[in-house]
Amino acid sequence: MIVNKNTNPERDLYYLGGKIIEVFVSFKNKEYDYFELFSLVNKTQEISLNLYSLVLDWLFIMGAIKKNNKGYIEKCF
Repeated sequence: MIVNKNTNPERDLYYLGGKIIEVFVSFKNKEYDYFELFSLVNKTQEISLNLYSLVLDWLFIMGAIKKNNKGYIEKCF
């Protein structure tokens, strides 16, 4: 579920998606390796690998990120 009033906001896709976008904005890189991005996000917000993958899926569906030809995660904004 994307938003659930019974969970902590730190586990919502909106909040965690924002944290991933913050990493893209603060480091100014256009592309990241899957685990490199996970490590950077985990420094500011503790997140499981499963939840991280779910958030990336959500960001991909929204068109905020994509996978480039080299296999890196690339921002689309």
